[in-house]
Amino acid sequence: MNRACFTQNTNLHEQNQHASCIRPLKNNFVRMKTLLVTVIAIAFLFPLTLSAQQATWIWYPGDYDIWLANNMQNRRTERGSFFPVFWKMDSHYVLVEFSKKLDIPEPEEIEIKVEGRYNVKLDGKLVGSPEKLAITAGKHSLNIKVYNQQNVPAVFVKGKTIVSDKTWNVTFEDKEWIDESGKASDLSATVYLNAASWNFNTETSLPSAFHLSTLPKAAVKTEKSGESIIVDFGQETFGYVKFHGLKGNGNLTVYYGESKEESKATTTCETLDQIKVNQNAKSDYTHDQSKAFRYLNIVADKSVTFDSVSMLYEFMPEKVRGSFRCSDEQINKIWDIAKYTFQLNTREFFIDGIKRDRWVWSGDAYQSYLMNYYLFFDSPTVTRTLGALRGKDPVTGHINTIMDYTFYWFLGIYDYYMYTGDETFIRAFYPRMQSLMEYCLGRRNANGMMEGLSGDWVYVDWAPLEKKGEVSFEQLLFCRSLETMKLCAGIMNDTKGEEKYKQLAFDLRTKLIPAFWSNEKGAFVHNRINDKQVDKVTRYTNMFAIFFGYLDNEKMLSVKKNVLMNDNVQKITTPYMRFYELEALCAMGEQNYVMKEMKDYWGGMLNAGATTFWEKYDPTESGTQHYAMYGRPFGKSLCHAWGASPIYLLGKYYLGVKPTSPGYKTYTVEPVLGGLEWMEGSVPATEGDIQVYCNTKQIKVKSGTGTGILHFKSQTKPTCKDAAITDKGNQTYEMTIDKGREFIVTYKSLK
Repeated sequence: MNRACFTQNTNLHEQNQHASCIRPLKNNFVRMKTLLVTVIAIAFLFPLTLSAQQATWIWYPGDYDIWLANNMQNRRTERGSFFPVFWKMDSHYVLVEFSKKLDIPEPEEIEIKVEGRYNVKLDGKLVGSPEKLAITAGKHSLNIKVYNQQNVPAVFVKGKTIVSDKTWNVTFEDKEWIDESGKASDLSATVYLNAASWNFNTETSLPSAFHLSTLPKAAVKTEKSGESIIVDFGQETFGYVKFHGLKGNGNLTVYYGESKEESKATTTCETLDQIKVNQNAKSDYTHDQSKAFRYLNIVADKSVTFDSVSMLYEFMPEKVRGSFRCSDEQINKIWDIAKYTFQLNTREFFIDGIKRDRWVWSGDAYQSYLMNYYLFFDSPTVTRTLGALRGKDPVTGHINTIMDYTFYWFLGIYDYYMYTGDETFIRAFYPRMQSLMEYCLGRRNANGMMEGLSGDWVYVDWAPLEKKGEVSFEQLLFCRSLETMKLCAGIMNDTKGEEKYKQLAFDLRTKLIPAFWSNEKGAFVHNRINDKQVDKVTRYTNMFAIFFGYLDNEKMLSVKKNVLMNDNVQKITTPYMRFYELEALCAMGEQNYVMKEMKDYWGGMLNAGATTFWEKYDPTESGTQHYAMYGRPFGKSLCHAWGASPIYLLGKYYLGVKPTSPGYKTYTVEPVLGGLEWMEGSVPATEGDIQVYCNTKQIKVKSGTGTGILHFKSQTKPTCKDAAITDKGNQTYEMTIDKGREFIVTYKSLK
């Protein structure tokens, strides 16, 4: 996320390059709104063009996200028992009507496929439930009403020019047709958005039949251990266990393990499956539930035999667009393992971990969005995850029951817009943003701040922390969420809302320093109880305040000295918060230090035998201590999405690529070697990838998107035969990057 775009303080260290960020953003908002009005006017005058779009299955926005998440999250088991989520689950609308205004120059016949029971109206007249329908030339209105209790009501229409796509209107019988024409000014306003779709582009690709892809994978080692067969697949993986030549009548138990020790701990391993075998002739058997594991411990009755064991690796097909390579082989391995970790946790949604919980957690997902922008640039999985997390109105609790996770949801929406420039999700979900924010505003205390109330989980991190009173970290995220609401209100032309959220954000932000800053400690304190500061300083608020742009240069340097570089302040042991700690240091130009920290922290996991990155790593632990968490000997996830943060750090702060206006219309490239001799990589963007190579004497940049600015430092005057370089003073230089061209700069890097 280009966090500098939120800042209102232009005196921040390392933000001179972003000082004009807000003005271009506002100008872009105005231009985009004007363009949107023009497009809508054209669409109104010409409801259907002669060149039809791709036919695709469509449904009510958000419904498929919720339905799919319900199915996925409730597949979790713990030691063979069903283990559902512990927050409110919503459902899809069971009755949905789809509508399209037509204007066709000649007669045509359309095919209609539906998931559910349905009827069709043409020009207001009921014509039954036809699979094919002839439509005469001219103007018409076409309505399809679908009922489906079990699956999401969905429609597929295909004709010569008439197809089902996102231009169709939908309603769940709230008597307000939903189209993409316009505005929302308050919670009671008419909601405008279009039908939703994904990639189900044939009549036979039913949305309800979606499943992840699979590939066969062989074990690398099988050994006898007492009464057990231990099978090793060589690395952490995910999928379905397959028995070859299975025969007999009796019981077979599979104990899964991310470690060999876990698989052999039959009474304390986290997951297992008990299979009843009843077949007299040899045949292959694939278990119907996918699991995470590296090792299998298979215990069978003597009457049950099998020839061998393999698996079907289950995965979400994703095109890897981001890349990174450098002169340090350990960093290369860290990037590769981070990529694999993230791939395993990118499923129907961005989940937390493949063993436990396999749920959609907003805090975990927020980091996944950011990593995604530097690896896949997969927009549908971002919006599906955001939609599933938000659910439906009314709001009765925080997302995942966690206060900070509600705020991360808001931040995720702004990031999505900054990286993709896509307003569709904001237009669809702005009313749900409003109602969720109203829920938060209704839970403020007398000081206008958030405190944990009954039913709230104030999380922050897995660490011994005080959660009572006004936790400064929560106020920081709350303030940023209000700023996000202001920006989204502007996108929606909601002038009243924009002014409201602007004032609320300003009021809260002006309270942060007086309420939580300690001149004695030179930092934010952790919390305040009964209007009195506590004595404890933690890293969380202080590091977020840096990349949120909430501190002036003097206070930022104070935080760096007194908190981030101070070993006496409680250390962070989860990759979850190391993500932000290292980002704050990178934002202050400490890439050399962060490089060493990455090698120590993530390299430490590799040295401990990790094949994917963990939920938590404490270098003081050893052996099986690394596997324990939550009071359980194998409770820790050894493949956790938030462990993959080097993808984001290396892409944004070493290759140095970040958008400065929505959808990479403009962006910056600021390569920093951080002690490396050379590095190269690719960062995905909206229209094409941005490729960067850098060593101590040369920088190469080639971009397939937008207009970029190359920022760099050089001991000597740099040269580039294809572009003019501007001297910004203090050994700092700038150069414009044009789309589709490669630029080679000769320079001399600073030590």
